[in-house]
Amino acid sequence: MTRIQQVHWELDMDYLGHPYYVSGNAIYHALGMQLEHDIHQDINASHGMFVPGQFGTFPEEHSQSGIRPYMGSSLPDVESYDDLFLFRHPDHPWLLDSRPRDALNAHDIRIQSGMPALAHETIMGRPDDHRKQQQTTRWYVTAYLHADDPDLLPLGEDVLDGLQFGGKRNYGFGEVSLKDTQVVDLEALDYSRLEDSEAFILELVTPFVLRSEYPAANNVDVPWWWSVDGEEQLRHRLEKVVEGGNVYELETVDHGVVVGYEGDRPVETAKNGITRVGNHSKYGFGELRVKPVPKQEVSQECDTNHKNNQDGDSTR
Repeated sequence: MTRIQQVHWELDMDYLGHPYYVSGNAIYHALGMQLEHDIHQDINASHGMFVPGQFGTFPEEHSQSGIRPYMGSSLPDVESYDDLFLFRHPDHPWLLDSRPRDALNAHDIRIQSGMPALAHETIMGRPDDHRKQQQTTRWYVTAYLHADDPDLLPLGEDVLDGLQFGGKRNYGFGEVSLKDTQVVDLEALDYSRLEDSEAFILELVTPFVLRSEYPAANNVDVPWWWSVDGEEQLRHRLEKVVEGGNVYELETVDHGVVVGYEGDRPVETAKNGITRVGNHSKYGFGELRVKPVPKQEVSQECDTNHKNNQDGDSTR
């Protein structure tokens, strides 16, 4: 049995850190302040994605349907593989079209002590004929944990509440409060969309580490089961891992890159992609999503993303 514990935190104060997500490394070390050493060593943390507390509608591939008020403020039930990724995309495809999508896809920035910080709330004006003259959207961080010893999960609410992420924590920045948590058994999920398909693509939900300055970390090549004509065809990103007072650079394949899948075990690949693959998977890197596609669309999809992979800025 492979279990993960989903965790949904509410941002209580602005966050000074990575602009796209709270790294799994940051979440892992924050938990280390609450856990005994032996337990902490067995914990693995995903990257935490920013989620607006807004109205939403379940996407077509989700096991549930319909509109839910303030969908982003809590964790919906998870019954199928695709349910896991509802809040794992920075463009928030679940947002209602009537919501301020363009504004919420660009997280509000506020200057704190001369540094840019992601705001814990977004305040927008409304037309004069509305009852309220402004709308406030609260922001959340959603992540998940898994453990080398599955009996260690779930972690208690007292452990998960009141953590701090990012910089200037001594001044109160990056503080979160626990809003919701639940345990998901990966073996019990419905993978029928993958089982019923013959062709697939892979989407990198978080960067995949190729080379690392971290001590004793092995460099790796692009996996053989990725359909790509060489590493140079992929969009790259420089990332960093902070350990104590040391900063180590990582050369990665950028999140959002899409490639074809040449393996023959899509369900097993999907499960491994949840618990992540490659270097520094313990700290959130290498999260993959397997998507079924009709055969005739595979070449077109990969051609489009090949162009996007080349056009992207390698260090943005």
